[in-house]
Amino acid sequence: MPAPSLLELVDRATRLLDRPGRVVLGITGPPGAGKSTMTSSLLDSLLTRLGPDAVGHLPMDGFHLADVQLERLGRRDRKGAPDTFDVDGYVAALQRLHDRPDRTLFVPGFERDLEQPIAAAIAIPPSARLVLTEGNYLLLRDGGWERVRPLLAEAWFVVLDDDVRRERLVQRHEEFGKSPADARAWVERSDEANAALVSATRESADVVVRRGPLTV
Repeated sequence: MPAPSLLELVDRATRLLDRPGRVVLGITGPPGAGKSTMTSSLLDSLLTRLGPDAVGHLPMDGFHLADVQLERLGRRDRKGAPDTFDVDGYVAALQRLHDRPDRTLFVPGFERDLEQPIAAAIAIPPSARLVLTEGNYLLLRDGGWERVRPLLAEAWFVVLDDDVRRERLVQRHEEFGKSPADARAWVERSDEANAALVSATRESADVVVRRGPLTV
C-alpha cells in the first residue's frame, strides 16, 4: 500500500473538526519511525489551511523526567522507557485541553540539544480546536498510559522499515554526542526494547501510516 500523501493526512485531520468541542489527534509509533517529522509537516500544513491560531501542539517528549530525577530514581540508563516520563502530568495536560478550552494551556517542550524538558515552553490558545500530540506510548495499556487513549479523537500509528529506523536512531544519538559504538549499543539495549513495547500497541490505532516521502 503506498504511503499517504501529506494532503491526504491533512484532509483526514481536518475532518476531525466535524466533531463537537476540542479534538486531539495522537500520533504514535516506535522510536525513530518519524513521528516528529510527520507531526511538524502536518502542523505547518494545517496552520496554513485553518489559520495561525487554529491548531495546537502538545508533544509527549516535554514530559520526560529531568536527568536529576532519573538519577534519583536509578533510571538514568533507561531514559526513554515508559516509566521515565511524567505520565500523570501528561494525562492532566490532555484532560485540561477538554475541561478548560477557554484557557491558554502552557505545556513543557523538550530541548534536544540539552536532552532536557523546558517548562511552559509551548502555549496552546483557546482558539486551537485541533491539537496534535505525538509520542511513543499513547496506546500503552498499563502504567498509567491507558488513560491517554480515551482523550484522543484518533490515534495514528507510524511505521517505518526497521533497518532504516534503527540506523536513523544511531545517527541521531551520534549527532547528540554519543560515539558510534555507544550509539549503537544504546539503540540495541534501550530503544529497541521500547520499540517492542510500542509495536505491540499497533492494533489499537485508528490508522496505520506507513512512512515514505511525505508528498503534497
